[in-house]
Amino acid sequence: MLQSNFLSKTLRKNPKDSVAISHQFLVRGGYIQQLTSGIWSLLPLGFRVYQKIENIIREEMTAVGGEELRMPALQPKEIWTASGRWNSIDPPLFKFKDRHKKELALGSTHEEVITKIAGSFIDSYKDLPKYVFQIQNKFRNELRPTAGLLRTREFVMKDMYSFHATNQDLDAYYLKVAQSYKKLYSRCGLEAMMVNASSGTIGGDSSNEFIVAADSGEDNIFLCPDCGWATNSEVGGSLSVCPQCQAKLIAKKGIEVGHIFKLGDTYSQKMKALFMDERGNKKPIIAGCYGIGLERLMATVIEVNHDSKGIIWPQEIAPFQVHLLGLDLEDEKVLSRAQEIYQKLKSINIEVLFDDRKETAGVKFKDADLIGIPWRLVVSKKTGDKIEVKERREGKEELFTENQLLDKVKAIF
Repeated sequence: MLQSNFLSKTLRKNPKDSVAISHQFLVRGGYIQQLTSGIWSLLPLGFRVYQKIENIIREEMTAVGGEELRMPALQPKEIWTASGRWNSIDPPLFKFKDRHKKELALGSTHEEVITKIAGSFIDSYKDLPKYVFQIQNKFRNELRPTAGLLRTREFVMKDMYSFHATNQDLDAYYLKVAQSYKKLYSRCGLEAMMVNASSGTIGGDSSNEFIVAADSGEDNIFLCPDCGWATNSEVGGSLSVCPQCQAKLIAKKGIEVGHIFKLGDTYSQKMKALFMDERGNKKPIIAGCYGIGLERLMATVIEVNHDSKGIIWPQEIAPFQVHLLGLDLEDEKVLSRAQEIYQKLKSINIEVLFDDRKETAGVKFKDADLIGIPWRLVVSKKTGDKIEVKERREGKEELFTENQLLDKVKAIF
């Protein structure tokens, strides 16, 4: 990809009223642009990161048996009335009437829709268990959307739902999904803690959040340094010692990057989603749900992967693998050399962003640090017939021949 073709440009000043590092660097790096309060466009760089996160999530949900589907964002009032959440869910729904005066809402979550689907097709214990997920836009009427992508009014969520004949089967699958969550966070460059949490207006028997420790986080958690037990302060109150091992708890701030729930029969009971058990008795389907906000996850990665100069993307979700900077491109020999390296990298399927812009070396170096692609290559008069190679995270510069460079990137990627 040629950097000169980008629709967006980098910025030198932080956006007005920005506090979160991710908000500042995503806007300045040309990853996102605000349309109005809490509503953001993902620009080409941002969308590339988003797609990689989406692919990781899809791979991990498929690995635990999930089948992907797609449910409507427009939802009729009657299914929300059936669950009792039309007026009680928090944040409240975006509600409106169509031209036939029928009341609708933009879906902030999909428990009602999926319960209606499950109730239509699950008749017997022989039909269970079932696991489905979607990756789809959600709409939440937040009072104060803040911090760029960390709290928005429109966002993409992966929401998975599982259906079971017994609570024991739900418990086993719940742990399986929890492990897959930890794996996908690790692939995104994050270490997430699973903590006890409040189920809020989603409801159910119990729930857990996945929290990434960060000073910029809005969540307060208590963590046991000895046995690893952890809880959100909403549930733990003002605990000072671990209820499991009596060790002194540590208070930390963090960002929620996922929330999973044991719904039990909360929705199936109200919406008459029943199945016939082995003894011929009608019972409500037991359910679980598992959510991750993709843009919030993207922003959280930056909150813990940056320096004063800009973003430091983990390799698996970086928008490109390599950032090739062409300096002194008015010199035909240098230009030809840079283009040759660009084409050779592409020929071995390396994702490369080529900075071919007519800018100074200083601007290109600053932009490269801000954008945060894992590896920076420089071709210039100074490098001659070699290529300067620098890892964004390490900051050490080395000179490679073309063959050495190609061998190195093949080994890395």
